[in-house]
Amino acid sequence: MPEISIIIRCYNEEEHIGRLLSGIMQQTIQDVEIIVVDSGSTDATPSIASRYPVKLLSIKPEEFSFGRALNLGCQAATGEFIVIASAHVYPIYQDWIEKLLAPFKDPKIALTYGKQRGNETSKYSEHQIFATWFPDQSVHVRNQDYPFCNNANAAIRRSLWEDVPYDETLTGLEDLDWAKRIMPLGYRIAYVPAAEIIHVHEETPKRIYNRYQREAIALKQIYPQEHFHFWDFLRLFTTNVVSDYYHAFHDGVFKPNLLSIPIFRLMQFWGTYQGFAQRGLVSNRLRQTFYYPRSLSPYQNTFSYDNRRLIDYGSSAKSSEQVY
Repeated sequence: MPEISIIIRCYNEEEHIGRLLSGIMQQTIQDVEIIVVDSGSTDATPSIASRYPVKLLSIKPEEFSFGRALNLGCQAATGEFIVIASAHVYPIYQDWIEKLLAPFKDPKIALTYGKQRGNETSKYSEHQIFATWFPDQSVHVRNQDYPFCNNANAAIRRSLWEDVPYDETLTGLEDLDWAKRIMPLGYRIAYVPAAEIIHVHEETPKRIYNRYQREAIALKQIYPQEHFHFWDFLRLFTTNVVSDYYHAFHDGVFKPNLLSIPIFRLMQFWGTYQGFAQRGLVSNRLRQTFYYPRSLSPYQNTFSYDNRRLIDYGSSAKSSEQVY
C-alpha cells in the first residue's frame, strides 16, 4: 500500500493535467497513489487522466466545493501523507514530492506547502503575488505563526484530516481555514521553497474578479469580524500598481505591462471589496501576505538548483499512449 496519496482536483483541464501527471511519473518517489477528482469536465480531461495509473472520482458540478472535492479524495486515499495539487500546475524537479514531504520527519508538522511561480502566460502582477507569497529566503519555515498556505501545492497528514476534515461550505481558502483550525492543536506549518511548481493561470479580467470575490467571501466566513472598506480598495489598488510598475521598470518589461498591471489589480481588489462585507480579525502578517505589494528591495534568488534533476516534458503529455 503506497505511503503517499496525491489528490488532483480538476474541471476542464485538458490543456494541463497530462503535463502534471507526466511530471508525477518522473518523480524520485514512485510508490504513490494518484486520485483525480473531476467535477463534471466536458472536455477530454477524464480521458487524458485515464491514460495514467490514477483512481478517477467524479463529483457533480452542482455539488462541488473545494473542500468537498478534497474530502472526497481524502476519503478514497490510503496513504499516510496526502499531496494536494491543482490540475493546472506542474513540478519543475524530479524531487518535488521528496522535498515537499521531508519536513514531516518532525511529528509536529501538520502541513507543508511549496513554492509557486508563473509561466509566460501569467500576468505580471501575478508573478509579483507569487514572489510575495512564496519567497526564496528559507528552506523551511517551521514555526510560521499565521495560517497561510496554498493547496495548489501542499501536503498534509491523513490522520489529521480524519479528525479535521475540510470545510465544504467555503467558496475558497479551505486550505487557510484548515491550517487555522489545526494550529491551535499544537501543530505547525512548513514552507518548502525547494518543492517548486509552475502554476498556470490563463484568466480573463472577469475570472480574476470572480476568483478574488469568492476568496473574499470565504475569508469573511473564516474571520467574521474582518473589514475591507472602500478606502482599503483605493489604498491597496494604488500601492500595488505603483509597486508592480516599479518592478516592471527594473525588469525591463514596463511597456508591455502598462495596461495589464492596473487591470489585474483593479479586478483583484474590486473583487475583494465586493465580496467582503465582513466582520472578523485577520492578523497583520496574514493581511500583509494576502494584499500588500512586494518590497521594493531587489529580488534575489538564494537557491541553487544546479545539481537537481529537471523533469523532461519533451514527450507529449497528451499522448494517446497509456503510461501504466
